[in-house]
Amino acid sequence: MAVGARLLIGLLIDGISSGLILAMLGLGITLVFGLGGVLNLAIGVFSLLGILITIEVTGIVSNVLVAAVVAFLAAGVVGLVVDRSLLSLVYKSEGEERTLIGIFATLGLSFFLEGVLILRYPDVYSVPAEIELLRVAGILIRGSSLVSIAITVVIFALLYLFFERTYVGQATRTVMQDEIGATLCGIDTRQLRTLVFVLSAMVAAIAGMLYSFTGEVGVASAFQLTINAVIVSVVGGVTSIAGTVVAGLALGIITTYASAFVGAYFAAIALFAVAIVVLLVRPGQISS
Repeated sequence: MAVGARLLIGLLIDGISSGLILAMLGLGITLVFGLGGVLNLAIGVFSLLGILITIEVTGIVSNVLVAAVVAFLAAGVVGLVVDRSLLSLVYKSEGEERTLIGIFATLGLSFFLEGVLILRYPDVYSVPAEIELLRVAGILIRGSSLVSIAITVVIFALLYLFFERTYVGQATRTVMQDEIGATLCGIDTRQLRTLVFVLSAMVAAIAGMLYSFTGEVGVASAFQLTINAVIVSVVGGVTSIAGTVVAGLALGIITTYASAFVGAYFAAIALFAVAIVVLLVRPGQISS
């Protein structure tokens, strides 16, 4: 196999890994917005918490897997607190007013938490998982990419089973499609919103841990993760779960190749360019 082909295949695997992580972040935006009309601009902070809590707990128990589970659960607890306090106030409003208040509330929360965290964590960090490079059929592959792909595939499979095979999951999809009809059928939309927000926080925490496998992350990175999540969600259709996953994969592959051949700066431009093109072609995308 030619060297160029090996490089392209290696980059493709990295792109799939990156894309699935982006899809997980975008899914956090899609689920919360689709269920309650709130654009969660604090999603990146939950990813950051996943990384920082894992690092702290690893220093105590010396086991990354145990630390990751603790961080996963802790992110859910923080999500529950945020939902029952801040979002309870946001949900008192309706329609576009709720969306607007939600943007300011979650953005304010993000800035507040980042300001608090940067006092304790002023540097850049990554989950202390040592994963070696692999050579398969002459192709150099990051072991971290394979681990990320395996974990994200399992998570998406579990989410699929949840939304397709359980009553709660089906009720969630019903609310996303027709909230008024679901309410008339006796579905408790407020409880579902709490469940979905906590779920999105926990998924974002895992995405953050996987994201840090390939690079160090600082507190300021939380906002960039949020922007990436919003772009993926918008490109995917805002309320479409399947669309978000496809969009995440596509954007991950595009930006990985762009970063390798034209640089990270132009890769970031490519990410925004795709979102702008989608909004020009489908101007109603954000309200779909």
